[in-house]
Amino acid sequence: MCAYFFFLNLVCAYLREIVFVIQSQSNSFHVSRAERQRADLLQQTQSLTQTPPPILLLHSLTDNEGDWSILPVLPYLSLLFGKNSSWLVFLEEETNVKVTKLLQALRKFDRRKEWFLGKPLHDEESTIIHHYAFAENPSIFKYPDFSAAWALSIPLLDRSGPNLYLPCLTLVALYIWENGQGPRLTAVPELCTEPEHSPTAQHCATTLSSPAPLCGEPVKKEDIFVAVKTCKKFHTERVPVVKKTWEREAFLLEYYSDHTDPSIPTIDLGVPNTERGHCGKTFAILERYVSDAVPKTRWLLVVDDDTLISLPRLQMLLSCYDPSEPVCLGERYGYGLGQGGYSYITGGGGMVFSRAAVVRLLASDCKCYRDDAPDDMVLGMCLNALGLPVTHSSLFHQARPEDYSRDFLAHQVPISFHKHWNIDPVAVFNRWLKDKSRSTSPRGLNKSTKEEL
Repeated sequence: MCAYFFFLNLVCAYLREIVFVIQSQSNSFHVSRAERQRADLLQQTQSLTQTPPPILLLHSLTDNEGDWSILPVLPYLSLLFGKNSSWLVFLEEETNVKVTKLLQALRKFDRRKEWFLGKPLHDEESTIIHHYAFAENPSIFKYPDFSAAWALSIPLLDRSGPNLYLPCLTLVALYIWENGQGPRLTAVPELCTEPEHSPTAQHCATTLSSPAPLCGEPVKKEDIFVAVKTCKKFHTERVPVVKKTWEREAFLLEYYSDHTDPSIPTIDLGVPNTERGHCGKTFAILERYVSDAVPKTRWLLVVDDDTLISLPRLQMLLSCYDPSEPVCLGERYGYGLGQGGYSYITGGGGMVFSRAAVVRLLASDCKCYRDDAPDDMVLGMCLNALGLPVTHSSLFHQARPEDYSRDFLAHQVPISFHKHWNIDPVAVFNRWLKDKSRSTSPRGLNKSTKEEL
């Protein structure tokens, strides 16, 4: 009994040196998830100590919209907790924590030294999404799986402010590594991405939740208008792939091109094709969406002609969001976030907008500075100017499956991938995005798919 109380006192003392940071988002759905996670942590920690540790929601820490990318907020956290704490533990909204097991795992490391802890991921081959880092041997560089939780010791925070442009998992690791001057990621076996109730997760301090049926019935396909951006030179190359794969799941879909082709059919919006960005075309799509030319729907999906997407899975995901809010959803990137930049949804993985968001965008003075400007980045600048949040989902992917770590994709049911380069896109769709055990109705999605979403 004495040994038990000694251990409990040790846990209490160590717990007071930890700061939990939930990587939350400002959208109402994500705020509610983060609040539930904070309540669970408080319940666990209050059973161990009368003075619970700080449990922070990332989106509410400062006025900097780019705090989601982690690096800009590290100096602030160092200033606030550097003298009285030992660890920063970062959690995603779906990460479940067993606090006592987490404390036992952290106690293995000397908190007075620089530590970067997590579940390691690595690239099988060099990839554009990680800027071809370590191109000769990409597997040697490890970066954390954010879903498993990851931790920094406080001594590691005494660095100069970051200069961040395209944030992703590797850039946190690259910044901390600092060209070999800082520590590499240290693997912690207790940080896991096993399902919450899996028998293989008994040793885990962290697991992933299965929230089904968290958000109710799927959004009806009649409530989603799909806009596919294409051009004449891809009418016979990319459009047939869309028709063979996911077009049949769409109720309202139009192809927008620089050439009218009745056999598809395509619609010429009067914007010439451009080799670089497609800002002019995308803003013309937004204008058409709110006009009387198309049926009125709650949601707009804008995709490229080489985007592969599961519309039934998107219907499931959208059931979590309120279309009366200005929702802008997809894979979030950022530009210059450490210097007052902006976030944006990468266009290749698909950009989803609520009607409320489109109306707000078009009512502003924000426009394309050129027809060939990058549409996703211009939209990001517009949203930033309007104070509208960009909402991230890791289920959208702006590259091919080969460009992501296998372990990263292993605990996902993805919604989209992008690019036909050096792959069989129909085979990729059938492997990654087609739910073989369901009917064509989204109500027929199998249980495992619902739980992952």
